[in-house]
Amino acid sequence: MADPYRARTPLAHLGLAARRGGADEAGVNLGELTFRAQAVLRGDSGDPAFAAAVAQAVGVRPPVEPNTVAGPEDLAAGSRILWLGPDEWLVACRDGDDPAGRLSAALAGLHAAVADVSDGRAVFALSGPNARDVLAKGCPLDLHPRAFGPGRCAQSHLAKAHVLLHQIAATPLFEIYVHRSFADYLWHWLEDAAGDYGLAITT
Repeated sequence: MADPYRARTPLAHLGLAARRGGADEAGVNLGELTFRAQAVLRGDSGDPAFAAAVAQAVGVRPPVEPNTVAGPEDLAAGSRILWLGPDEWLVACRDGDDPAGRLSAALAGLHAAVADVSDGRAVFALSGPNARDVLAKGCPLDLHPRAFGPGRCAQSHLAKAHVLLHQIAATPLFEIYVHRSFADYLWHWLEDAAGDYGLAITT
């Protein structure tokens, strides 16, 4: 993880804070969620010792149901774990936390692996009545509320960029995790895709 005084968000060069606001009654709200602590976790979810150690370290057990999320909607209230595969998860925490360090210590001696990926991904917040319409322009997932709702996550592609999509709330509110090298590209694609509905910058 970068030293705090040297840290820059993937979209710092865009000056988003100066662009805050936008169209009246915007159909889409878009923002960058900055400096989120993240760790990739690998292990055996069927091992009670593994699940207990993860819960001890970050306060929540790894979800075992595919494409689900465990933990609170607000990271200020605790850590969140997103299912990536049968033996792989993404642990997300608020800025300043060290999930990789705590997990490594708690899992010592167990068959598990942890990697700090805090600087590897950008995270966007996408909300508003037309948020699904924007995603539908570039994502093959079925995002109808009957198929994809709060507490669900999925890895997919959005405008040819690999993403991890997490629906936070039914309003709807989505969080989009994308590799840092694609952050600028995907942000501009989302801005363009939202142009039909009116866009407000929420950063």
